[in-house]
Amino acid sequence: MRTHPRWPARVAATALLVAAAACSQEEPPPAAGPAPAATTTCASKGALTMWERSGGNKQMVDMLVAAWNTKNPDCKINLTYIPHTEMVGKIAQGVASGEVPDLMGMDLIYAPQFEKEQQLVDITDQVKDWPELKAASKGHMAVATYQNRLFGVPLYADVSALFYNKDLFTRAGLDPDKPPTSLAELRSYADKITALGGGVKGYYLPGNCAGCNIFTVGPLMWASGATIEAAGPGDEPLVGDGVKQVLQFTRDMVEAGNVPEGSRTENGETFHLQFGSGKVGMMGTGNFNITLARQQNPEMKFGIALLPGATPNSSASFIGGDLVVVPKGSKRVNDAVNVMKFLLSDEVQVEVYAKALNLTTRTDMVENKYFQAEPLVRDVAKALTVGRTPYTVTFFEQINSPQGPWLKMLQRAYYDADDLDTVIADAQKEMKAIAGRS
Repeated sequence: MRTHPRWPARVAATALLVAAAACSQEEPPPAAGPAPAATTTCASKGALTMWERSGGNKQMVDMLVAAWNTKNPDCKINLTYIPHTEMVGKIAQGVASGEVPDLMGMDLIYAPQFEKEQQLVDITDQVKDWPELKAASKGHMAVATYQNRLFGVPLYADVSALFYNKDLFTRAGLDPDKPPTSLAELRSYADKITALGGGVKGYYLPGNCAGCNIFTVGPLMWASGATIEAAGPGDEPLVGDGVKQVLQFTRDMVEAGNVPEGSRTENGETFHLQFGSGKVGMMGTGNFNITLARQQNPEMKFGIALLPGATPNSSASFIGGDLVVVPKGSKRVNDAVNVMKFLLSDEVQVEVYAKALNLTTRTDMVENKYFQAEPLVRDVAKALTVGRTPYTVTFFEQINSPQGPWLKMLQRAYYDADDLDTVIADAQKEMKAIAGRS
C-alpha cells in the first residue's frame, strides 16, 4: 500500500500555485506538426532522465528501467529516486523552475491535482489509438484523465484484498477454501477465530492510519454502494447506506474483541507485518503482503479473496500505485510516450511484471504462465476488475491527512459511543468544506 504519504499539504499546495503562476507567464509553445507514431524504442538518441518516488516498488521499477535500457542502449533511462515525502513538492517546484526530468512516476492519487494545475503534458492525441489502453487498470486511467484528456498510463499497481489465514480457519472449524463473501459472514468468521484464544484475533483494523483505512475499509463501503470523497465543490461526500453499515460493522468488530487492542495506535509503520504474524485471522491488505507474509511465516497457509460488502457476493478494491507521466517542460515527450508504450506492451506485461510476480497493469494480461503457477497472485489480480481510486484534487485534506475528517470519523466509530449519524454528518460537513475550497 502506497496511499498514505505524509507530505505537508500546505507546502505542496503553495508549490503548485507557484508553478501555475510561472507557467501562466510563459510564452505559448510554437505550433508543432503531428507527433510520430509511438513505438517501444527510442524516438531520439541520448539518455533520458526519470524521477520515481522511493518505496516498496523500487525493485520492480528497477527491473522495468533495466528492460528498457537493454532494448534501447542509445537512450537509456537514468533513474533517480526521490524520498516519498518530498516527491510532490519537488515535482511542483521543478515545473516552476523548468528543471524537470523527461518523465516520472507519480503517486496516482495526486495526479488530478497536477492535471488541474496544468503541470503535466497532455498525451491524449498520441495514445488515443492504442489498443492496450482498453484493458489498462481502470483506477489508474480514471485519475490519469482530467476534462476528458489523458495525462499518463499505469506504471505499477497496488490493490487491496482480503487476506485470510487458512490454518486459523481450519482450527476454528471453518472451510479454508470458502472465505467470507459479505460483512455478516466476515463478522461470524471473526467471532469463531477470536474464540480460539491465545492472542489470536479474527480481524485487523489500523486505528491511526488514514491511508491504511481508505485502502482497506474504503472498499467495504464501495462494495456496499457508498460514495466516500467529494470530487469537487458542491459534491456530497459519504453518500449511501453503506457508510453507516460499514461503520457499524467496524464498531461491532472492535466491541466484540475481534480486533487486537494494539491496533488502535497503528499509524501504518507496522501495518504490513500484522498478517504474517499468524495471529490475525483476516485483514484487508495489499498484494505486497504475499511476499512479506511468506518471508515472515513460511509455514503459514493463507488465501486471498475480494473485500466484501453488505450484500453477499458484492466486492470492491482500492487501486493504488503510480502513473508514468510527463512533466510540463520535458524536452523528450515523444521518447517518454514510447516508454509508456513499452510498459504496456504484451512482452513487458508478461516477461517483466508477471515473471517477477508483480501485478500486470493490464487486466487482459492476468492469465499468463507465471500467474498460473502462483495462484495467490492470480487471486489478488482479480481485484483489478472491481477496483477504484478516489478522484479529487483534495485527497490529502479529505482522506489522507492524519488530522483529516476521514480518520476522525473512523476513530469515533471504532472507539467512541457517539451516534453514528452524527459522526457521519460531522465528517460530511468538513469534507464538503474542504472540497469547496479547491
